[in-house]
Amino acid sequence: MSVLPVARPFVEEGQLLWTPSAAFSESSQLRAFERWLSARRDLRFADFDALWRWSVTQPEAFWGALWDYFEIESAAPYTSVLSGEMPRARWFTGCRLNYAEHVLRHERRAAPDEVAIVHQSELRERAVVTWPELGAAVRVLATRLRALGVVAGDRVASYLPNTPEAAIAMLATTAIGAIWSSAAPEFGARTVLDRYAQIEPKVLFAADGYRFAGKSFDRTSELRTIVDGLPSVQNVIWLPYLNDAAPAPTTLPVTLWADAIGGPAVPREDFAYERVGEDHPLWILFSSGTTGLPKAIVHSHVGITLELLKSTIFNVNLRPSSRLFFYSTTGWMMWNTLVSGLLAGASIVMYDGHPAYPEPDLLWKLAHEAEVTVFGTSPTFIAQMQKTGIVPKERFELGAIETIFLAGSPATPESFAWIYENVKSDLWLTSQSGGTDFCSGLVGSVATQPVYAGEIQGRCLGMDVHAWSDSGAELIGEVGELVVTSPCPSMPLSFWNDPGDERYRDSYFSTYPGVWRHGDFIKFNGRGGAYVYGRSDATLNRFGVRIGSAEIYRCLERLDEVADSLIVCIETPGGGFYMPLFVKLAPGLALDPAITDRIARRLRTDCSPRHVPDEIHQVPDIPYTLSAKKMEIPVRRILQGFPPDRVAGRDTMRNPDAIDWFVAFGAIVAEKVGAARA
Repeated sequence: MSVLPVARPFVEEGQLLWTPSAAFSESSQLRAFERWLSARRDLRFADFDALWRWSVTQPEAFWGALWDYFEIESAAPYTSVLSGEMPRARWFTGCRLNYAEHVLRHERRAAPDEVAIVHQSELRERAVVTWPELGAAVRVLATRLRALGVVAGDRVASYLPNTPEAAIAMLATTAIGAIWSSAAPEFGARTVLDRYAQIEPKVLFAADGYRFAGKSFDRTSELRTIVDGLPSVQNVIWLPYLNDAAPAPTTLPVTLWADAIGGPAVPREDFAYERVGEDHPLWILFSSGTTGLPKAIVHSHVGITLELLKSTIFNVNLRPSSRLFFYSTTGWMMWNTLVSGLLAGASIVMYDGHPAYPEPDLLWKLAHEAEVTVFGTSPTFIAQMQKTGIVPKERFELGAIETIFLAGSPATPESFAWIYENVKSDLWLTSQSGGTDFCSGLVGSVATQPVYAGEIQGRCLGMDVHAWSDSGAELIGEVGELVVTSPCPSMPLSFWNDPGDERYRDSYFSTYPGVWRHGDFIKFNGRGGAYVYGRSDATLNRFGVRIGSAEIYRCLERLDEVADSLIVCIETPGGGFYMPLFVKLAPGLALDPAITDRIARRLRTDCSPRHVPDEIHQVPDIPYTLSAKKMEIPVRRILQGFPPDRVAGRDTMRNPDAIDWFVAFGAIVAEKVGAARA
């Protein structure tokens, strides 16, 4: 690899930082696929852009080639690669396959001591799970679930920390055709019930709590509320994580985790995976809940198996010798992506706890000791490293790292430069952007292309992504709405309990009929590189995790002091976030430290620490549209410095005078942001 050293801490957007060597490009998984296309399909492409254009203009040929290239195992042949159009497009009609089977087929070729999972937490020393151990545990647990009456199509929910138990539970659930869904134990009871009450799970995996920043958080009270609020739950599989003697807080039948995986061994040849059709749900992921309840997003076995094989192998360059780490919780789609690194035959590294406790360079120490080859984190984490003056390469041997990929929020040119200067000068640094909706990336990394500061290298194969103006014109070199103009397999099958796909269509297809509007601002340059500038809708993105404003409103509605509220989040220079909360208080009240503390404590307890705003301000009124929608997007844009008359027409407002306070406040925020940029 050839390297351009970064001599200064700040660089211009788009500055060339690294160029792959011929050896790196030719040995990449992407190049191997191109060689296969040449040999098996007689297809040759001048460059990556030509390959991408073929993948989106000839989707049946592209995805059909991936089916063969990845040697997908199906109990029945498919009759067509693609039928129908968005949002009712269907893929590989007639096939019958299972996601978990494609993960665990690597057990067949693995050596007895070959590692599948490296895990560590604030409660547990680093340890490993081998491929044979993983497969054996999944088969025993899947057999136990069947004995509990779980059948294909039943929902199984989780309230577990980021440990191997969660991965084993997910694989066992999906192995028998049941539908998996996961929430992190840091979520409050109301946040969990808003999700799980929609899908009515039959079985709940749960732990008694979690450890974070040296403190133990007992969740038995929350679990009691959760179980009491889910009459569909018939059995609880209980993991005493904080306290080995902790009893399950329920009168329902309980199976201890140790007993659930401690049954008789089930040989590989005796275990039958539930191979399901193309329209059978694999898991349900939840949106952040921007408007109303969180959207229950349903993905399919075939769509996720193909998409995450494609993204982990081509975009992350995984192979069986790779070791993938990404810092995540079980409530984020990146957890599903991390576990799906096993699809490529790679090993994965799971960590549960604070990413900078007890020392701020903890994750770099973990990368060194676990011999991580692909290190994934958020740009926010990198920004924190910059602020604390951490220089990982001075303390740890990071020679095993080949790739660093950033996800969760837009990455800055300074983040790129810091990594090359302080971690390793000779590595492939990538940035990705996608979302829970696809459980994958839309734009991401290209192993055969150079790295430019702050720039996402290109569109992902098979993803027909563009920047559009409000009128639907394609934009190059200008910021526009991120749209997807043709279907891909990991688009949602549907939203759970959404008759007629009404909410699904309204979420993605109401702005541009027949075209997916993703909700991000994006810019493509002439060479195909991309820059994502944050959300164009009202989703909050804080510390790399998206939060729904509706979740915060539902929590605050239970406080007598708060009559109404509005919250926004904006990106700040250096990769940070500013999330102020605006409250209209009950008549006669003034915001004081006691009320401020009560609001913060309620959000922290009922939702999570990430839901606590940076500042709380009292306002005379909350602005609404004539259709009674809170004006989150106009307020957010005003705080970003957009001219008020361009984003908030007074004739479209129910209470026009309410916007005046925000205009004045926005001028103060814009002045602060401008000073920070200077």
